[in-house]
Amino acid sequence: MKQLDIEGLAKIVKQEKSNGKKIVHCHGCFDLIHIGHIKYLQAAKKMGDVLVVTVTADKFIDKGPDRPVFNENLRAEAIASLECVDYVAVNGWPTAENTLRLLRPDFYVKGQEFEKLEDKTGKIQKEYKVLQEIGGEIRFTHEIVFSSTYLLNKYFLITKK
Repeated sequence: MKQLDIEGLAKIVKQEKSNGKKIVHCHGCFDLIHIGHIKYLQAAKKMGDVLVVTVTADKFIDKGPDRPVFNENLRAEAIASLECVDYVAVNGWPTAENTLRLLRPDFYVKGQEFEKLEDKTGKIQKEYKVLQEIGGEIRFTHEIVFSSTYLLNKYFLITKK
C-alpha cells in the first residue's frame, strides 16, 4: 500500500534505510496536481531509491480562502497514483521540520524556486536547519515550474464580486 499514516511511513522508511536504500523526501500542498508537480516528482525519484511524499494537512494550508480545493486524503491519493512515488502520507505538523526529524531522509528535494533557501513563509530556512541537524542533504530539481495558487486563481476559482 502506497498511502500510509505518518507513523507507518516512518516504519517503512526505517526498514528501507536498513536495507541500504537512499530515501528521497518531497513535501508540499499539492492542491492541484499539474505537469510541474509531475516533472518535479519524477526528477526527485531519480535522486535515490525510494521516493516518499508528505502532503500538508488541510488545517495547516495557508494559501488563502477556500483552500485547499481538494482535501488531504484526495491530494494524497492523487500523489500516490503517480508511478514515480513509492509512499505518501499526510503530514501531521504545520511544516516539514518534525517530519524530517521523524523520517531522516537522505535527500530532501525542492524545486529550483527554493534554491536560494528563501521563501516568504520562512519554512525552507527552518527545514534546511533540520536537515543540517540530522545529516540530510537538500537537493533541487530544475524542471518547469507552475504555481497551483496562480492556476487556481486564474483559471478555476470564481472570484466573488
